Amino acid sequence: MKYYPVNLNINNRSCLVVGGGKVATRKVETLLACGARVTVVTPDVCDAIEKLAAASDRIAIVRRGYVSSDLGGHFMVIGATSDMPLNRRISADAEKKNMLCNIADVPEVCNFILPAVIRRGDLIIAVSTSGKSPAFAKKLRQDLEITFGQEYARFLDLMGAIRKRLLCEKHDPEEHKDLFETLIDRGLLALVRENRKSDIDQLLSEVLGDDYACENLMADKVLQESGPAVSIPEAGV
Repeated sequence: MKYYPVNLNINNRSCLVVGGGKVATRKVETLLACGARVTVVTPDVCDAIEKLAAASDRIAIVRRGYVSSDLGGHFMVIGATSDMPLNRRISADAEKKNMLCNIADVPEVCNFILPAVIRRGDLIIAVSTSGKSPAFAKKLRQDLEITFGQEYARFLDLMGAIRKRLLCEKHDPEEHKDLFETLIDRGLLALVRENRKSDIDQLLSEVLGDDYACENLMADKVLQESGPAVSIPEAGV
């Protein structure tokens, strides 16, 4: 099987999870983290899903067994039960509707599989063995988690803020490539990793101009996204 790698935008999309145990909980948590609206269908719900539902208005729990009509109106379905005949039925129902369907740990009845994932802010690294060895995918993910630290999230926040500023100033997008490659080649990531704010500002000034200071860029990011500030402290702080 050759899989086609893709990142899905499921923000505000309706997704169905069939099952109410530990595996279902992990699936629900991931869907919520990506902004989905989730319906859980199961006669028995574990405490963890109950707590998620109590804390979020984006989860609906239907306390009964699965029926084929449950697929209606959903973008994707994830089967996370221990009942293999039921899981295969979910897969068959989804295939009839041309829906995205994943059955936990049974790749042969899925039309997509979920990779092992490392997240560092907006950096997403996905590892897949095409279903051949989930254990090895997990091991690779653990190795990559050591290599890719939280500095990558801060670095991408800064690069994203620079990109938005450049676009606002109506730079030709083709010019951005050389600017970003220069910042990368001159070690911006290492400066972020080492929290060398003054050196970051000097590099930004040399490559982009005096108006490009880290503090101002991140303040712009907060205003644009209405989110929390991502600060890069002085060295030694």
